[in-house]
Amino acid sequence: MYRALLLLGLTMLAGCAVKNQVNVIAPESSLLVYADVEGYEDRFQNIYAKFSDYPVTCSENCYPASPLIECDSPMQDCLYTGEKRDVTTDAGFSVTWLGHASFYVQTAAGQRFLIDPVFDQFDWPVDWAFRLSDGFFRNKPAPLPIEASTPVDAVMYSHIHYDHFNKRDIGKIGTAPDYLVPMGFAEHFAQQGYAINEMAWYANKQIGDTTVHFVPAHHFSNRIWVPYIYEDNNKSLWGGWVLENKGKTLFFAGDTGYSPHFKDIAKRFGPIDVCLLPIASYFSEESPKFYRKVHTTPEDALVAAKELGCKAMVPWGYGNASWRMGDKTSHSALFRLLHMYEELNADVPLHVLNEGDTIAF
Repeated sequence: MYRALLLLGLTMLAGCAVKNQVNVIAPESSLLVYADVEGYEDRFQNIYAKFSDYPVTCSENCYPASPLIECDSPMQDCLYTGEKRDVTTDAGFSVTWLGHASFYVQTAAGQRFLIDPVFDQFDWPVDWAFRLSDGFFRNKPAPLPIEASTPVDAVMYSHIHYDHFNKRDIGKIGTAPDYLVPMGFAEHFAQQGYAINEMAWYANKQIGDTTVHFVPAHHFSNRIWVPYIYEDNNKSLWGGWVLENKGKTLFFAGDTGYSPHFKDIAKRFGPIDVCLLPIASYFSEESPKFYRKVHTTPEDALVAAKELGCKAMVPWGYGNASWRMGDKTSHSALFRLLHMYEELNADVPLHVLNEGDTIAF
């Protein structure tokens, strides 16, 4: 009798679950590339999978002191104190950097977007495992601006990795926004009535008067961090986002290494008005070649900015609320960026933010 009642209760609870609405957007021009990975067919692959010809590499004295950064200890717990550049793009985007890869973007018409929001540590059980192993942890990221307390119009995720996608955050954000995600991503959402758009490279979705495009990146995906278990390797796609509004564009690159995909994006959308480009997590003593393959160095990001025709560049990935994955300290990447900016005589307007800063373009 007890078992029958328990089964009845579970059945009723399952019936109360509101199924997600999943819309797959995959145009024929998406240029998806598939590969056979450890016996699994049709796994996603980078467009330029064998690329390794980096135009510029800093080899010595890459982290000189900078008068523009004040730190509590060498390159650690820092504040950028440099003079803010004047904004001349007139692009109509307001950008708030929340830390690591998380951004809040608002258009002139008031549409609100969250990109890669992660407001806590990693999801369980990885969070638990890191606590047991004394792994790396971040400080609390900056809170959303007051005007973002009302539901946002869309939430975009670049890929499935824990530092870019936290399942607990979905419950906090709720079911009101559209969720724009890479292909193979929707299965990670609980069945609670979310509107999920799975997108292939170069697919797009209209949100108000803004067209949101999903574009390639040079990276990879997985959620299972156990050696020799390949079940989810590259099962979901990865990429970046282009917001296009009244002829103006904002590009979020996502986690990515440098490759010719930047030139491809420039051919379709360039010159880009606002570029949000990663500059961190390119260093690892254990696997330096792999880290750079999937994360841009500061000089890679500057080369990409030139190829994209960026009218403004906002770097991200460093910071007091970063996880410092592969980096020496919280702000080593920013020190290297400022150094290489001078070394390369870069002319892209560079807008360096501290976590929580807002800038209007």
